[in-house]
Amino acid sequence: MTSTQKVALVTGASAGIGRTVAVRLADSGYSVVLAARSKDRLDELQEQISAAGQTALAVACDVSDPNDLTSLHQQAVEQFGRIDVLVNNAGVECFEHFEEIEFDRILQTIEVNLTGAILLTRLVIPTMLEQQSGCIINMASTAGRHCPAFGAVYGATKSALIGFTEGLRGEFLNRGISATAICPGFTQDGGIYDRMVEKTGRQTSSALGGTTADAVAAAVLRCIESQAPEVILNWPPMRPVLVLKQLFPRLGEKIALSVSRRFTQRVADATRD
Repeated sequence: MTSTQKVALVTGASAGIGRTVAVRLADSGYSVVLAARSKDRLDELQEQISAAGQTALAVACDVSDPNDLTSLHQQAVEQFGRIDVLVNNAGVECFEHFEEIEFDRILQTIEVNLTGAILLTRLVIPTMLEQQSGCIINMASTAGRHCPAFGAVYGATKSALIGFTEGLRGEFLNRGISATAICPGFTQDGGIYDRMVEKTGRQTSSALGGTTADAVAAAVLRCIESQAPEVILNWPPMRPVLVLKQLFPRLGEKIALSVSRRFTQRVADATRD
């Protein structure tokens, strides 16, 4: 089946940022392919979108499994005949004392946060090239620009995702395909940040700022139109701190660590318990 309606594929769509992004895309007229591990949550979201008169396809998928990714791409193309927007949103947090992290935990974080996004993009790019248009949105993090203490593995995956996005832009922008890295900081609404708060029983310092899933979804929609290379949310205060770090690395690092270390250490300590 080939659809004239634009199609967006969203991973990690069952909760948090991914769910909100999927709903906003559907509200904006996209047919939405919903991918996540939780089939029950996906089916619930599909029903919600369908009840609003919009179109959605739910596909249970573990982004760390290449076979699942291949099946996801095939089902999306078979159902709709095209993919206009890919939102690589699926992710897991990893804030632990580095010397204690199990190898399996490190590998899982890399596979979900980075490898899955790369492999799914590799599957989708030929479809977009055939259409001569497309948009890749990679959900990175401010941790990819300044990696907080106790988040070395998580920050490494997000930094690599930003680099991956830059490489895609250089290769495909003049062929009709844009790529954008969106970098939220701590984001409310049922995602990674809420699980961190649940672990510690504490909120982050107000000096770190914060954002919401709605704000991230709005940024996704803007970037589809603007083809911006990167968007850093949590403004203020994170953007000035990141700029300061580029200009004065030692001072910027000192300020960034002073506002983030206490919270991320609490998360790492709670993981020990």
